[in-house]
Amino acid sequence: MAEFSKEPVVTLGIDLAKRSFHVYGADVGGKPVFSKKLTRARLIELMVNLPPCTVAMEACGSAHHWARLFRTFGHEIRLIAPQFVKPFVKSNKNDAADAEAICEAAQRPNMRLVAVKTVEQQDVQAIHRMRSLVVERRTAQVNQVRGLLLEYGLEVAQGRATLMRRLPEILEDPDNGLSERFRAELNELTEELRHLDARVTHYDAQIQAIAQSNQTAQRLMTIPGIGATVATALLAAVGEDPSVFGNGRGLAAWLGLVPRQHSTGGRERLLGISKRGDVYVRQLLIHGARSVMRWVERKEDTNSRWAAALKKRRHSNVAIVAMANKIARIAYAVMMTSKSYDPAIGAFVKG
Repeated sequence: MAEFSKEPVVTLGIDLAKRSFHVYGADVGGKPVFSKKLTRARLIELMVNLPPCTVAMEACGSAHHWARLFRTFGHEIRLIAPQFVKPFVKSNKNDAADAEAICEAAQRPNMRLVAVKTVEQQDVQAIHRMRSLVVERRTAQVNQVRGLLLEYGLEVAQGRATLMRRLPEILEDPDNGLSERFRAELNELTEELRHLDARVTHYDAQIQAIAQSNQTAQRLMTIPGIGATVATALLAAVGEDPSVFGNGRGLAAWLGLVPRQHSTGGRERLLGISKRGDVYVRQLLIHGARSVMRWVERKEDTNSRWAAALKKRRHSNVAIVAMANKIARIAYAVMMTSKSYDPAIGAFVKG
């Protein structure tokens, strides 16, 4: 490594981990001031005593916690997506090289940054993640029960509601060929499914309460295809200030709802959607768009006529993703203008 500078630290790159942290400091000219490995306690001690500077980290696990903490010490925070740091890693990957790459990436004038999440945003995001996990476990449990019953010659149609309706009948029928041992275990699985249903209902109630208490979420819910779940998930991901995106297309691109490009020599080539950004929020927006697209032929507003015409000339999945893109752009406008959306006239109104 080059000889260390004696100038004060202007930019600090931190490679985060659970217990071991590597920090790399650079002066105003980008020359290294120090590069060292620290424990959690020593890192906090360093940041308390270090004069205010620009602190850069990858937007990974615990990054938002550290960003909020370092801000209280007077430092300016820059969170960078890992894919934008990778090109700056020299030679082999290690903690020291990662910290240096983060510091180097933070000094680029056009580097895209990630907004620091508030505690409230992380609360909402945590509820959504817990709900998503419970729904996944419930779906797996339903599929397992249907598969086990099929081994005993008992076929149950698809759908959680159908299974929950049939299970009491199956458990009470003494002539269906089930052994007492399996019948007892099936009863336990049924109780577990009821418990998972209760957990999902609890999280849904929490999300509804958050949406009802947040004015921005209320305005977002005026957009067709956006309910309490989508509105709160979008706010948790984007925050109350969407100005980090230059326009609505920027938000749609961040969510992975725009085509990938493979263009060269002036010849444009557009591929499928990029699928970048938050997978969960993109999935919710697409589900919301799918529900909107079911009824567009029965409506006469501008967006519905546009969507109906699109469905006639393109595949239904393409039309659904295009509608999700439009919903994301409208959501950006709602958040930026603090106005509600009137789908009947396709315009924003005060409220």
